[in-house]
Amino acid sequence: MANTHARVTIHMAASLDGFIARRDGRVDWLETSDTFEQGDAMTPEFVEAFLTTIDCYVMGSRTYETALEFEAKGLGWSYGDKPTVVLTSRHLPKTRNSVEFYSGDLARLVNERLKPAFNSIWFVGGGAVAGECLRLGLADEVRYSIMPVLIGDGIPFFNGLDKDVALHLVEVKAYDSGMVELCHEVRK
Repeated sequence: MANTHARVTIHMAASLDGFIARRDGRVDWLETSDTFEQGDAMTPEFVEAFLTTIDCYVMGSRTYETALEFEAKGLGWSYGDKPTVVLTSRHLPKTRNSVEFYSGDLARLVNERLKPAFNSIWFVGGGAVAGECLRLGLADEVRYSIMPVLIGDGIPFFNGLDKDVALHLVEVKAYDSGMVELCHEVRK
């Protein structure tokens, strides 16, 4: 039986000019020194409570490798013990039991495996992954965290969309770090 409550979210942090990483994959610009006093505080308690609402993550291989680099630098594993599916056909190191590698049909993965098992499925990395998720009509919402920086060139948030995707704005939030988050529902 289909899980009618399952929701697929695409989330990405990006520069104001729409890049999720530099051409070489670096995301050193994510940490900014901006402050916006009227913005909401992103306290550890707020972040922890928010993360409990996510049931599983899906990401591309380069996002996974970036997460491993962050962990190696002592910044921790951002995805906790939640099931994490890494889309790849390459052999990558598996550092925890919660990670699964997948190289098959994305629609089948989402519709036949993830939606029946999880209510909140978050695609968290990769412009190509985000674009494919939208092209296949799998996403229910897009959350775009805009960082207060322009980097001029890099990997775009949505790589290679071949059609328009109509959206409906449902929420705008500003944070004390200067980050602005937009939440759009995907119109089906």
